[in-house]
Amino acid sequence: MLNVEKKYRNVLSGHTFIDLFSGIGAFRIALESFGARCVFSSEKDKHCKVVYKMNFGETPEDDITTIKEQNIPKHTILCAGFPCQSFSISGKQRGFKDTRGTLFFDIVRIAEYHKPKIIFLENVK
Repeated sequence: MLNVEKKYRNVLSGHTFIDLFSGIGAFRIALESFGARCVFSSEKDKHCKVVYKMNFGETPEDDITTIKEQNIPKHTILCAGFPCQSFSISGKQRGFKDTRGTLFFDIVRIAEYHKPKIIFLENVK
């Protein structure tokens, strides 16, 4: 849990969120610190999944491309730290021509179905 000022600790109370491309859970740590509750997570990297389980006591679902949007619980916040290699200035910048870049459209697919009130996307320059 982050050290959040008392007046902000429950500002997201009543909100639920999903943690796509969850890595080791940075979005989850932040949002839970403000009172939101995680209802679903997904991560493909086996090493990140081990750390995520150590951090939160649960293992994220696997590859988001194989998960049907109707099988994801209702949520008010969608978080996604999708792969950056296709867009980063340190990569080849192939964007949507790189299969890792097309994972962005899985976020869109899920958002269109669930229509969350808030969407947080994280990527690098």
